Amino acid sequence: MKKVGFDSEKYLKEQSSYILERVQHYDKLYLEFGGKLIGDKHAKRVLPGFDEDAKMKLLATLKEKAEIIICVYASDIERKKIREDYGITYDQDVLRLIDEYRGYGISVNSVLITRYQEQPNAKVFMAKLERNGINVYTHRAIEGYPTNVEAIVGEEGFAKNPYIETSKPIIVVTGPGPASGKLATCLNQMYHEHELGNKIGYAKFETFPVWNLPLKHPVNIAYEAATVDLKDVNMIDNYHYEAYGEVAVNYNRDIETFPVIKRIIEKITGKESVYQSPTDMGVNRLKSGIIDDQVVREAAKQEIIRRSFAVENDYKKGLADEDTLRRMQVILEESDLKKEDRVPVLPARDYAITVQDRIGSTNLQAVIAIELPNGKIITGRTTKLMDASAAAILNGLKLLANVADEIDLLAPMILQTIQRLKTDDLNSRVPTLSANELLIALAISAVTNPTAQLAYQQLPNLKAAQAHSTVILSRENEQTLKKLGIDITNDPVYPTENLYYN
Repeated sequence: MKKVGFDSEKYLKEQSSYILERVQHYDKLYLEFGGKLIGDKHAKRVLPGFDEDAKMKLLATLKEKAEIIICVYASDIERKKIREDYGITYDQDVLRLIDEYRGYGISVNSVLITRYQEQPNAKVFMAKLERNGINVYTHRAIEGYPTNVEAIVGEEGFAKNPYIETSKPIIVVTGPGPASGKLATCLNQMYHEHELGNKIGYAKFETFPVWNLPLKHPVNIAYEAATVDLKDVNMIDNYHYEAYGEVAVNYNRDIETFPVIKRIIEKITGKESVYQSPTDMGVNRLKSGIIDDQVVREAAKQEIIRRSFAVENDYKKGLADEDTLRRMQVILEESDLKKEDRVPVLPARDYAITVQDRIGSTNLQAVIAIELPNGKIITGRTTKLMDASAAAILNGLKLLANVADEIDLLAPMILQTIQRLKTDDLNSRVPTLSANELLIALAISAVTNPTAQLAYQQLPNLKAAQAHSTVILSRENEQTLKKLGIDITNDPVYPTENLYYN
């Protein structure tokens, strides 16, 4: 069983009361939500026991008082930026988020396209939203933002961007990813609210870094690893220490921009800011939920390793630069970790060598090793019938169901029929069954085959399994494994020399 290090119920209770306490001082509080409101896989991995939808459930307790503005950067829509954990573009993720928020009964005020410059794909997306009854606004980039305070807080700055009408005391400003323009949106709204005579406030809800954990705590280092492409670096908040004599952790961008943000808020409101530090602006009470620091530390270390594999793969695919790769390597070394500290890595590599020697091949063998939640390790390799992802899942289900290895869960005739469909009728050059195709075949077989049904019923027990592949997976297989709740990493090696299929 996976050890628990975090109590979500305790955390939600304290977090909710703290936000409500902050709201009492204002007519409206603009609450910038960093990270993911729904499906926060990173937090779930580094804080075993954390509910990945905790932020959403938190807002659900405040739904009578809260509404949401979703920000998305126009250029992210234009270049079809992908949210990696779901494998969907940012514009698609906005649609997903709207559905999720509505499912929790939380009001979605509007979608704001930030730094809009008539981008064609952004226009198409806006039209789709409007035709589905979603309010859409656009904000242009403001010249001199954020340093030229006089220009920003004036007729050529915030005044030029439209005001988004709001009606509830808490306005949550969120987005599908970083650099969405959330802060600028909050400040822009605060300018207009002040002009309307409302008493307004700003607060920031960032899950990481955790301000009251040590600077070099693995949870905070894991945040650096997760944002290595953004060049984020955790630092001691010197403003906080000078004001209160208390050590607090924040990250470089917040600390660097704090004096400017403070001046903007003071310029907008005409009053001295109540905030003495960027940490003051935050409302995060995450530490209150940590009930076993050692469990959390170990989980965070594993996340650092997982992120190192992800960066190496992005570099191989041309999605990350050398600076990012080197920075990730430094983080790994400073944490006294190596990639082989991830349990399924060596079993996958060792079995690949064994298979290679057995068949007398000089080619790299595609192998996946899975560490099941019960601690047992199984492997699967690519064969003529199925790829390594499918084989590993099948072997894992057989072990969990206590089905002997020599027993076929799926008749070879069924697999061969699917292969003929792929190659003869669908003109695929890849005859092997993928993980998704294997699962569909297993689901169908489970209707008439009691043994297949036993294995099929074990699918929920794959959640939280850790897996490693000796080759880069196809996006389809990667997403299938993630949907099953399996955390997958892989070596930065393509399975073949074919450029198109890679």
